[in-house]
Amino acid sequence: MPRLTLLLLASALSLAAAPKPHPDTAGWQPLFAADLADANLKPSSWVWDQGMLVARTHDTLWTKRPYGDFILDLEFKVAAESNSGVFLRSGDTSKVLAALEIQVHESADSALYGEVGSIYNAKAPARRMARPTGEWNRFTLTCRGSQVSLIFNGEEVYAVDLEDWKEARRNPDGTANKFPIALREFSRRGPIGLQGLHGKAQAPVWYRNLRIRELP
Repeated sequence: MPRLTLLLLASALSLAAAPKPHPDTAGWQPLFAADLADANLKPSSWVWDQGMLVARTHDTLWTKRPYGDFILDLEFKVAAESNSGVFLRSGDTSKVLAALEIQVHESADSALYGEVGSIYNAKAPARRMARPTGEWNRFTLTCRGSQVSLIFNGEEVYAVDLEDWKEARRNPDGTANKFPIALREFSRRGPIGLQGLHGKAQAPVWYRNLRIRELP
């Protein structure tokens, strides 16, 4: 292969693997108010504790307002055996499988594509980016129409098009999933949620600096 071609290929690979910075969120709106007046939640199920949101029960914390196209930036840290998630644009908050869930937990669970950062049961991150238990991690999630992407601790780990999920209970790679409708049919506007205490250990997850910018 000619040297110039090799250099161009190496350059392209370098750019593809380059870190992607998280945004400057100065001026963005907090996802939840300090008194949680803008949230739908059961009493005492979630609390602010020294600037961190922490679940006290298994119940999900939902925004009262729906969101369509947006960038959501947040930090989280986990305890051993923690299990939580970020729900995006739920079409029905009474049904867990009516929203994309971005996995937030210690490492991985037994579900297909259950690794932290995954779109639950649908898409794994390109590489493992989680920091050790007790350290803060950062997500930047972008939803614009059918496009969904995640920057995880400074690297974009996927950018997907939900239109590629054309069948119920099946992912584009041919693996089966649990969703009774194709992801392309999911709501493009709805509340955002944080899953409460989940899993056998009922171990906590801490969230902070949750900020959102709606896209035109």
